[in-house]
Amino acid sequence: MSLKENMSMVKEELNSEEKFFEKAVITEKFVKKYKNLMIGLVVAIVIVVVSNVVLKANKNAKIKEANQLLTTLKATPDDKNAITQLSNLSPNLYDVWSFSQAIVHKDIEALKKLQSSKADLIGDLASYEVASQSGNIDKLNDYSMRQGAIYKDLALVQSAIIFLDKKELDKAHQKLKQVSATSPLSKIVLALSHYGVK
Repeated sequence: MSLKENMSMVKEELNSEEKFFEKAVITEKFVKKYKNLMIGLVVAIVIVVVSNVVLKANKNAKIKEANQLLTTLKATPDDKNAITQLSNLSPNLYDVWSFSQAIVHKDIEALKKLQSSKADLIGDLASYEVASQSGNIDKLNDYSMRQGAIYKDLALVQSAIIFLDKKELDKAHQKLKQVSATSPLSKIVLALSHYGVK
């Protein structure tokens, strides 16, 4: 190898080392400049992950405790302590349990209170039960006019039956016409129409 070749090789190595050190200095400046931001980001991620784990564990513990309280109430429905704990721990599950007890005991006052329940379906079911057990046409009509009423068709049939008992055939016929043709009650509607309404 000639001296010229050696010099160019040394020059290339120096250039590559110089570039390496240049990149290292740039990286070091970047890290120094944004060190606090990067540490904050890592800490924030750790806090979010830990919070999610703790919240999920807490939620699962509440669900388990609520289910145990419900099991206790099935065995001893008069356990006041369990009733209070369930109402505080899970108001929706408490409303479901209260609804089941109100139905079993035909407690119209408890059903009236449950009409404003925020638990899925309980408010609607309680409203239907209050209207149905009262035998009041106006209440059944009000229920059947509600948006998304679960037992709309059943309330209409019940109203028609009350009108039939009162011998008000035209009103009964009007109620039966309001029942959906695709309703599971359509055969009953047809039978009522055939045997006394028309």
